[in-house]
Amino acid sequence: MTADIIDGKAFASNLKENIAHKVAHLKENYKLVPGLAVVLVGEDPASQVYVRNKNKSTLAAGMNSYEHLMNDDVSEADLIAKVEELNNDPKVHGILVQLPLPKHINEAAVIESIAPEKDVDGFHVINSGLMATGGKGMVPCTPLGCIMMLKDKLGNLSGLDAVVVGRSNIVGKPMAQLLLNESCTVTIAHSRTKNLAEVVGRSDIVVAAVGVPELVKGDWIKEGATVIDVGINRIEKEDGKTKLVGDVDFEEASKRAGAITPVPGGVGPMTIAVLLANTVTAACRQAGVDEPLNC
Repeated sequence: MTADIIDGKAFASNLKENIAHKVAHLKENYKLVPGLAVVLVGEDPASQVYVRNKNKSTLAAGMNSYEHLMNDDVSEADLIAKVEELNNDPKVHGILVQLPLPKHINEAAVIESIAPEKDVDGFHVINSGLMATGGKGMVPCTPLGCIMMLKDKLGNLSGLDAVVVGRSNIVGKPMAQLLLNESCTVTIAHSRTKNLAEVVGRSDIVVAAVGVPELVKGDWIKEGATVIDVGINRIEKEDGKTKLVGDVDFEEASKRAGAITPVPGGVGPMTIAVLLANTVTAACRQAGVDEPLNC
């Protein structure tokens, strides 16, 4: 068996096109222009590139983009004051504070200062609680992108056995909750799980988000399973050069899986696309427009 490759680049491109059509519709019919504000603290090169890509994608979709750059010695109080200013700005429908933050700033306190309805990252405890109890909150971008791809590939997920390898608040835990909401039977595993190979081997859906290069071996995968690899790890090759790999041994797993995401080009491209989708959802909710983004 050779697995179907789930093309995250193509999926994200289609999603962005759908978002642009939705934004045009909101402008024409409701005079509503979704606005995303991104706050970047410091000059981390990777974060700067990510923020530039967000800005470019936001503008390309016809939305408003607001960048707020702050020095890495900014106080926690001043950063929270900036967030509260954005909370009160009616032109801003989504707020994202780029992580990580400098060590002198309490990330949890900053996240909790974001108005839950504008928390397009979906990290606020109120949004986490709403998701856990079946309410209508904002959903973290990466897990939501994974669910979109799974439903596109498999259709109805009800009754399938799923394992999430990873227990982070950003991916693992919300991913498990989303799968539960789709009526999957869900196991949360991690690097210390006993008999991890056995747990993975009985699962129809495998979501790997543990941050360990190629932890999930190819022969662990159940024949025909769908594998979503969230991991992005840079490793050194024998020739001294580096390459990106996921948390799954792609070469071997693709011989057993029914479908699998590559690294790079799988889950990664979905993150910004889903961030835009979340911003449109937030704008609609704040404006009382009951027209969900049909993605």
